[in-house]
Amino acid sequence: MPSTQVEPRPKAAEPERRPQAAPEFWRPFESLRREVNRLFEDFDGGLLRRALPTSLPFEPFLSRGLGAPAVDIVEQEKAFVITAELPGLTEKDVEINATDDTLAIAGEKRTEQETSEADYQLCERRYGKFERRFSLPAGADASKIEARFANGVLTITLPKRPEAIRAERKIEIKAG
Repeated sequence: MPSTQVEPRPKAAEPERRPQAAPEFWRPFESLRREVNRLFEDFDGGLLRRALPTSLPFEPFLSRGLGAPAVDIVEQEKAFVITAELPGLTEKDVEINATDDTLAIAGEKRTEQETSEADYQLCERRYGKFERRFSLPAGADASKIEARFANGVLTITLPKRPEAIRAERKIEIKAG
């Protein structure tokens, strides 16, 4: 008895499945969901992360928790300078630690009065411990970091290594 082989028929192309549009009564909820997601992204730093260039040597705002000091970071010709506002603190309330690749600013702001008997109407000032950590840029010399504290402002200077300081020279432009 001869064997008969049946070749499989090629399957007909299945129609592409597209998500169906939500019924008309769900559309306000879709819009609300998108708006809430956007708000959470903005609150979580999503807007800030998209706006910042990815090549920054520090993570300035991304590591900032509630109550942590606001800082300015400036790159100068021979150093990086970090300035932090620490109102109500003294140099004894702040600690700075550095490793080869990380700089940490930590401290504690203590309450000035006993709160057990106070009737607060509004309290916006923050108290307690804080800490900020920054990744040092490759050109910073961690062994020569200096810090100054005056009038509630902490200034940390991170000198650049000599090889990190760009030698710049003017190039003469010739006509023709």
